Amino acid sequence: MAKTAVITGVTGQDGSYLAELLLEKGYTVHGVVRRSSSFNTERIDHIYQDPQQPGRTLVLHHADLTDGVAMVNLLRELRPDEVYNLGAQSHVRVSFDSPMYTGEVTGLGTLRLLEALRASGIDARIYQASSSEMFGAAPPPQNERTPFHPRSPYGCAKVYSYWSTVNYREAYGMYAVNGILFNHESPRRGETFVTRKISRAVARIKAGLQDRLFLGNLDAVRDWGYAPEYVEAMWRMLQRDEPDDYVLATGVPASVREFAQAAFTAAGLDWTEHVRFDPKYERPSEVHALIGDAAKARELLGWQPAVRWRELAELMVEADVAALDAELRGAHVRIDR
Repeated sequence: MAKTAVITGVTGQDGSYLAELLLEKGYTVHGVVRRSSSFNTERIDHIYQDPQQPGRTLVLHHADLTDGVAMVNLLRELRPDEVYNLGAQSHVRVSFDSPMYTGEVTGLGTLRLLEALRASGIDARIYQASSSEMFGAAPPPQNERTPFHPRSPYGCAKVYSYWSTVNYREAYGMYAVNGILFNHESPRRGETFVTRKISRAVARIKAGLQDRLFLGNLDAVRDWGYAPEYVEAMWRMLQRDEPDDYVLATGVPASVREFAQAAFTAAGLDWTEHVRFDPKYERPSEVHALIGDAAKARELLGWQPAVRWRELAELMVEADVAALDAELRGAHVRIDR
């Protein structure tokens, strides 16, 4: 029989790619969407199925990780085989401005979901989206044995979620896993995240719509991968006989400066003519270098990322140039990469 999955954060970058993947594998997917007065489903519009469509395999539900009762009721009703918790306040810089909200959703939200799963009495496997930001100031390369030293409210909340997941696995025998994902990007990345901010600005500068791009710490080093490859590994984690925790990363570092240079070069532009520094984008406490060691995922999951940061910068610029060109022509381009 076809499996059923619940995805929190289904309208985000990772949620949209994961929903696509699971639908391709024959799952029925139930996506959890936060209520909004405006449409916030753009990333999944191309796979959306009308509520009146018989036999639909993608169903959206309004619920929130701040409402534990709603999550219990939803899980009891759906009785899923797998749960993927991708919902969070996920912007690191914003977490300094909204630390309480970040802790409420990104930290306690995970605990509410774990407790909802336990209270509902459903034997479902759960994936928790953990983050390389948990490592913070720990020296690279970082792997599953690296001690956590978070440097932001977001990182602290993710550490809480990580250990909550481990605790429920050990205390209640739940099949619960943590995917410790290093930075993973795509053309569907939110426009306030630095990689998409860069690629979108490159497209607009090339089109003559703006002239400057203001960034924060250009020396920050990250391990950037391609989001669709990472959601494949999420699924693989829940298919193993025993639950465990895994780092996902390319192991290839690049600075924000290098990413920006590659993005501008992809459009035939000189980045030094357009990029300027603005201290307001710096974090109160900086994470200087996150570089992952995904040897465990390679060995046990058979997972190997193919796209590295330079190719990623190029494909994101290509997608944003095409989307902007279509917008200026009054057309619409689906972001399917």
